[in-house]
Amino acid sequence: MALNRIGQSTIVLPSRPKLVSSAAIAGKKEGEGPLRSEFDEIIEDDLFGEETWEKAESRFQYTAADLAIKKAGLTHAQIDAALGGDLLNQIMAASLAVRELHTPFIGVYGACSTMAESLCMASMLVDGGYLQSAVCTASSHFCTAERQYRFPLEYGCQRPPTAQWTVTGAGSVVVSSEEKLPAICCSTHLTLGRIVDMAIKDANNMGAAMAPAAADTLCRHLSDMNRTAADYDLIITGDLGQVGHDLLLTLMQERGQPLDPARYMDCGLEVFSPDQDTHAGGSGCGCSAVTLCGYILHRFARGELHRVLFMATGALLSPTSTQQGDTIPGIAHAIVLEAES
Repeated sequence: MALNRIGQSTIVLPSRPKLVSSAAIAGKKEGEGPLRSEFDEIIEDDLFGEETWEKAESRFQYTAADLAIKKAGLTHAQIDAALGGDLLNQIMAASLAVRELHTPFIGVYGACSTMAESLCMASMLVDGGYLQSAVCTASSHFCTAERQYRFPLEYGCQRPPTAQWTVTGAGSVVVSSEEKLPAICCSTHLTLGRIVDMAIKDANNMGAAMAPAAADTLCRHLSDMNRTAADYDLIITGDLGQVGHDLLLTLMQERGQPLDPARYMDCGLEVFSPDQDTHAGGSGCGCSAVTLCGYILHRFARGELHRVLFMATGALLSPTSTQQGDTIPGIAHAIVLEAES
């Protein structure tokens, strides 16, 4: 049987699964940033009316998924599967959110690469005819992430300049092969990430841990596709922040595949403005999720973009691995999004 592959690492999606709707739900701080007009809802209360931050994060994710499904003109019963995750132990925000959808659930964990990972998996399943419509979703919450990975908020720990601010928010997108549904754009190719570990141990410097993985995936993708970065309107990374953004530019220059800064953007640098004091920028599963499901897909809908490479990045650490002094593996999954021809 012929494989739908190009080169060693890139998968072709012959049926071009359609992204038919999206929703981005953001927190108060995110709503004060430069993308405020691209979000469907801005939630002023970090608790979102719930008793705990963790339950609030789950509500963020459910709200985004529910709204994306409604914007597609579908019901929950017409969604064949939900794919998603978050940063919490056992991806509980996603599990509790999808519990309310009553759909089959494929839980995924790629740290901050989760939005791209779920979109890659859904696109393959729809392209293969195993699903007709799927919803992809990811979330994060500043308060839940700080409590789990670093210090209690009450501790008042001073953050170093390399630290990033976890985005409070969730993004969801519906992927479908349903002919009657109009497409915002289509997914055409994807390159799954490999774990790259450069022995970074500082949990407050995730950009340095993730950038080498982004360079690895990007170089493999461009080689397989026989393309250069100039063949894309934008190459978009997910939450490398300022440190990782600058490091990726250096790594790609060294590998002979330089990136044009005018055609390269990082979600972690888009979601907050410099005067919001987020140090190196945004992070978290919700960072690339709200940027993709708001700003990027809106630009496709407005006809401003025709082909982008969306490549969310993840630092695969846990509280236990950090406490045991282990290094931080990085990963990056990439998917090509193109305007419907």
